Amino acid sequence: MADYPIIADVSNYIVRTLREKMCPEPIPSPNNIEVSTPAESDVDYILGLYLYDVREEGEVAVPAMVSSGRTRLRRPSRPYSLYYMLFLNGSSQMGLKGGDVQKIIGRAAQIINDSSMVSPRTLQSWLEDDEPPIIFSPARMSLEDKVRVWSAINKPYQVSLFYKAAPVFLSSEIVVDTPRVMDAEIRLHIK
Repeated sequence: MADYPIIADVSNYIVRTLREKMCPEPIPSPNNIEVSTPAESDVDYILGLYLYDVREEGEVAVPAMVSSGRTRLRRPSRPYSLYYMLFLNGSSQMGLKGGDVQKIIGRAAQIINDSSMVSPRTLQSWLEDDEPPIIFSPARMSLEDKVRVWSAINKPYQVSLFYKAAPVFLSSEIVVDTPRVMDAEIRLHIK
């Protein structure tokens, strides 16, 4: 199951995909797309990816322990949903005009929609178990909810894209070695 860097791996995958497909048009350089927060003001990039919420999906029933090999038990992985905002950096020195902003937002939406899933094994090649793909879908939010996200970082609302990445399974480090069977006693009663 996926280890703790999976959350950063998902973010890096999104940025890497955007860099591959948005440069040099409509964004001139891959360095102009970053994992960042809109609250940072001394940075010079055009498009930012902000992870604004991580939610454990507690509705999924999971067993207390699952077997891992012949003599080991481990806690099962827990499913999470990651919530992202794609935004244009308002403090960028690039001098973008309104039409440029709309082209960038439109192209980013097109790329995320076309690359709407990724296998966890693509992100962490050492994974042994098959896990369901991580699906990128639009986060269903009202304009008021979007404004609240911007308000939480003390920035005025601007047009941005909101996405959900799920399920992202995060493994547990708890592994229990069960004792090996050393003796077996078999009794038969014949009547």
